[in-house]
Amino acid sequence: MAILGSGLIVAGLGALALTRQSQMSMNMWRNAREVVKVDAGECVFGQGDPGDVMYAVVEGRVDIALDGKFVESVGEGGIFGELALVEDGPRNATATAALASRLARVDREHFIFLVHEHPTFALQVMSVLAARLRRANARA
Repeated sequence: MAILGSGLIVAGLGALALTRQSQMSMNMWRNAREVVKVDAGECVFGQGDPGDVMYAVVEGRVDIALDGKFVESVGEGGIFGELALVEDGPRNATATAALASRLARVDREHFIFLVHEHPTFALQVMSVLAARLRRANARA
């Protein structure tokens, strides 16, 4: 994983929107302060790893697996790893780049800033969590 660059914290928060796949608007992440590059097949984090950041897919696609079984793909504008910032605990899934990808990295400090300063961000994260919970319950 290589850090590509930095910029402003966030731009375009007024344009937040969820697509049918519960993905965040690309405007949200276009000026993220830290973007990392991952190669196809590279593990972003593993199930059981400690979690202190979430990611947004700026470009590419990341596959999520639970206990070695594919769960979902997160495409451009989507987020993953957010549970680590909502509760303390190890990662509950493995995230692997399906394609070469650029990921906005959001640490706890940045996450708290976004929740505090932009309540719609918190609502978007809750919507993503709720959608994933519904899908998990449907698989059970």
